[in-house]
Amino acid sequence: MPKGYIIGHITVTNEEAYKEYVARDTPMFEAAGARILVRGGDAENAEGPQYARHVVFEFDSFQAARDFYHSPAYQDVIKIRHANADSMIVLVEGYE
Repeated sequence: MPKGYIIGHITVTNEEAYKEYVARDTPMFEAAGARILVRGGDAENAEGPQYARHVVFEFDSFQAARDFYHSPAYQDVIKIRHANADSMIVLVEGYE
């Protein structure tokens, strides 16, 4: 079964307030069994809109990624990100 991924491209607009989002979302991803493949680090924007930060979370399946993203608990935490960052989030099924 192909893995599932949540891929985020983010530019933080309020660093201090964004820390709360990271503090709350990290344990949620860990509890869901997600593997953090990319979180920050050096990046080169080769094409398209510019974002300062990139994240990739791996789940056991595409459905697991969808279930996590759409869960009421995570949707509540997302409000913090929306208020303190510009972002584009994509849910992707991996290739087998």
